[in-house]
Amino acid sequence: MVVQKETMDVLLAESFKELACRQPIEKITIKAVTDKAGVIRPTFYNHFQDKYELLEWIIQVQILEPIRPLIHAGMVDEALILIFTLLKKEKEFYEMAVRLEGQNSFEDIVKKCVEGILMEVIQSKSPSARQKHPWLTPEHIAQYYAQSMCFVVIHWIKSGMTVEPEEITNIYNYIITRSMSQVIEEL
Repeated sequence: MVVQKETMDVLLAESFKELACRQPIEKITIKAVTDKAGVIRPTFYNHFQDKYELLEWIIQVQILEPIRPLIHAGMVDEALILIFTLLKKEKEFYEMAVRLEGQNSFEDIVKKCVEGILMEVIQSKSPSARQKHPWLTPEHIAQYYAQSMCFVVIHWIKSGMTVEPEEITNIYNYIITRSMSQVIEEL
């Protein structure tokens, strides 16, 4: 039964992605997704609350799940390269998805997903570590890095993904491993 659920999730996701390549996500209806997938509307609602939850599932399962082992192994550069590679592989879809703004914006959905995986990593590395600074909580750290990562990802997508995954990873690392004054000095 689990395999059948996963298969249906993938079928709905692929239908949604195909539609999103042709029209704005805001205009995609659940009926259009289910018609494309060859299933009835209630089937969609057995799997997802709405198209935004489906988009979140796509990000979680198709982008973040593959990087989870790399992140836990401390292979952050490899994880970043894989993220950019997976996004570029479905360039047309993500160029449309990044246009989604408002209450359920692509940026907010991605940020929430990235924060989740970062919290998981932080808690596994230092489950009960005493903080040097009370304000510097695991939540704030996860939010900070999720915010910076999303900024780079979104601007990379919006600029047409012309910079190769390895190079954008190097750029991201350059920025986050230096102080603001160092970056400004080195411009």
